[in-house]
Amino acid sequence: MTVRVRFAPSPTGYPHIGNIRTVVFNWLFARQQHGKFVLRIEDTDQGRLVRDALRVIEDSLQWLGIDWDEGLGKGGDYGPYIQSQRLQIYQDKAEELVAMGRAYRCNCSQERLDTIRDAMRAEGKTPMYDGLCRDKPEGAVAKDEPHVIRLRVPREGMTTFHDVLRGDISVENALLDDQVLLKSDGFPTYHLAVVIDDHLMAISHVMRGDDWIPSTPKRILIYQAFGWQPPIFIHVPLVLGADGKKLGKRHGATAVDEFRRAGYLPDALVNFLALLGWSPGDGDQQEIFTREELIARFDISHINLAPAVFSYDKLDWLNGQYIRNMSEDELLDQLIPFWQDAGLIEAPVATEIVPTLRLLVPLVQERLKTLRDVVALTDFVFQEIEPPSVDALTGKGMTVGESLAAIVAVQRLFCGLVQFSADAMEEPMRALATELHIKAGQLFGLVRNAVTGKTVSPPLFGSIQAIGRERTLKRLETAEHILLQHIEATGNV
Repeated sequence: MTVRVRFAPSPTGYPHIGNIRTVVFNWLFARQQHGKFVLRIEDTDQGRLVRDALRVIEDSLQWLGIDWDEGLGKGGDYGPYIQSQRLQIYQDKAEELVAMGRAYRCNCSQERLDTIRDAMRAEGKTPMYDGLCRDKPEGAVAKDEPHVIRLRVPREGMTTFHDVLRGDISVENALLDDQVLLKSDGFPTYHLAVVIDDHLMAISHVMRGDDWIPSTPKRILIYQAFGWQPPIFIHVPLVLGADGKKLGKRHGATAVDEFRRAGYLPDALVNFLALLGWSPGDGDQQEIFTREELIARFDISHINLAPAVFSYDKLDWLNGQYIRNMSEDELLDQLIPFWQDAGLIEAPVATEIVPTLRLLVPLVQERLKTLRDVVALTDFVFQEIEPPSVDALTGKGMTVGESLAAIVAVQRLFCGLVQFSADAMEEPMRALATELHIKAGQLFGLVRNAVTGKTVSPPLFGSIQAIGRERTLKRLETAEHILLQHIEATGNV
């Protein structure tokens, strides 16, 4: 059997990260089995289409490095791959079912249907169509009058389907409605369209979230009505938030583009998503995989039936590992757009700023969880800082006077350095702390606040080198004035 799987999003919104996890499973399975991965667009819900959703779907998959073999933008032997371009196929197939007696025309008004459902709810029953048109003689509902086409569901027996992970699942036919297959506007319902498309496109495996299990019998009945063999079903666990509820916006970013803008790397995100509900094997503690390793080791039997919990802490950790494994040149290329988006540097990058950017990369690489973190870590290099408070400029365990003396001494030291580099300033700074009878940490913390405006920053001396001698001295001079003004105003040394 040639494995053929599909991702069939509806362009009524942007790709949700929970759905993308299932896409990752499908893609890994197709690549591991040397099969085909198809991108099909299910756009029959015309009233809810989002204008740029198709572009976002394509961009999201391309950014993640998930390529497809057939479908949107690529064509193939089973097209068209957009449902709104396949309406005649669905209409013809629905008519085939009517001709075979497997479906029937229904012209019940919406008002009547609402009345029936309200009455059933009042009786504590599941709302269903009462079958009024089911046994009308052929031709009682004219083909040219407004009507829908309904599936003639068997009223007795069971409908059973097999799930690879869960075994056989059955439901009583008496609990299933005579579902609408073709609406009065000529558009198919979701279930009719997806069954026809999966069959005609030779989809071998349908891997999707387990929230689709309750509706699968409806599809099985459509397959049976046509006399077609259903695909192999694999229902994977849902992705939940840390609170145990279905992943949603309340948990943070959900659309793929939000993760990109937040500074996550595509390889890290795919690695993370692959491990949401799947593991390489019992006792295997490996957590970082190349694409090739994921493809080689992906095994459906290792999908866990328990819901997967989306942990942003785990994703941050994993993303940080990928950042640290990058070369400095690769990381610089990734960081530049975030500096630009924050307005810290211009686009295109000015030649004179490149040495500073290269200097910053190794300073921040070990500290980044996401690429966007670089903005808050390094903004003091590119823009002026707010004048620090007296408290911030008073060294730990030091008086205001002692802090002022230290600031003045550091200015003299920095003015006298032949080379203004991290290597050239660290040893003299430590010697200065000894000379001032304070600990190196006290002096460094005081200087950090004065020149970066932060209590925590990348390595101090590399940061000072990136700021540059002139701007560093200017900030130290500002700190000196703040402390002097405080002493003059309070007399408190």
